[in-house]
Amino acid sequence: MNYYIQQITAKETHTVRHPILRPGKPIDSCDFEGDYLETTIHFGLFLDSKLAGVVTFMKNNHELLHFKNQYQLRGMAILKKFQGRGLGNHLIIHGEEFLKTQNMEILWCNAREIAVNFYERNGFKIIGEAFTIPEIGLHYVMYKLFEPR
Repeated sequence: MNYYIQQITAKETHTVRHPILRPGKPIDSCDFEGDYLETTIHFGLFLDSKLAGVVTFMKNNHELLHFKNQYQLRGMAILKKFQGRGLGNHLIIHGEEFLKTQNMEILWCNAREIAVNFYERNGFKIIGEAFTIPEIGLHYVMYKLFEPR
């Protein structure tokens, strides 16, 4: 499998976010709060030069997590025809390596119920109770701690 990962723009994430995370909704629903902040970074995974997966990392604190340097993983998606190949793992590892250079202490996300096992396999743990995001579904806050450099 020939792939590479590189930084992309917020708008470039839409071609993957839309069919996977916001099907049937307007394309502008793929613009997430914080997408255009200077401290937010987007990565794309390309298979044979075609964008197949995306992930966003945003400097953002969660009230349940008491760490100074927190990042939130958001908008992670792999196009359906490329799912099940471990590509999401590569995106997370790439992002974590980058964020370690930013002295990240903890990475967290609002994981959809169907993605909990994926995040657990990548070292994340659930904190708090399940909650519902209207029109999207049941979620869990999940986190992963990092050793200081």
